[in-house]
Amino acid sequence: MPDELLDDRLDDAAVEELVERVEQLLGRLEEVPGPAGELATAAVSALTELYGEALGRVVGSARRDPALLRELADDALVGHLLALHGVHPDPVERRVSRALDGLRLELSSVGRDVTLAGLADGVAEVVLGGHGGGCGSGGPSAEQLTDLVRDVVVGVAPELTEVRVTTERAAAFVPLDSLLRAGAR
Repeated sequence: MPDELLDDRLDDAAVEELVERVEQLLGRLEEVPGPAGELATAAVSALTELYGEALGRVVGSARRDPALLRELADDALVGHLLALHGVHPDPVERRVSRALDGLRLELSSVGRDVTLAGLADGVAEVVLGGHGGGCGSGGPSAEQLTDLVRDVVVGVAPELTEVRVTTERAAAFVPLDSLLRAGAR
């Protein structure tokens, strides 16, 4: 493929805008009553199935070239579509672990950490630990961080039915001498 064809690809921001537009259009399509709405929904479903089959064939061919397969799987958009259609070369646990590893650096800047606690029956259990920002600190709230973790995990593993994020606060340090003084009263 000539390099000039590759230069016409959308950047990540444009892809995000397009994804949002597609989601809005699909939402509106679901609201169309009657046979026209049903026909349009069936057409979108069939087209999605066709693209899934095409992606499966691409992955099948790319298996002969591990570097190409890795490049396809590591692309955020392509990797998401491969997972969505059940043809991603990496198992769910590996994808989620890698995504959380990538998120860990970002979270460490606000004093937080993230760990995959378990994965079973389509549910990822994630622990958000540490002692970060929150109220009045100017940093993201626990709710914002929870939403971020969910978005990251669902982005790499859309086949999951649920992402449960539990917040684990670091234990507060209480100096021993303050406990002893309090008990002496």
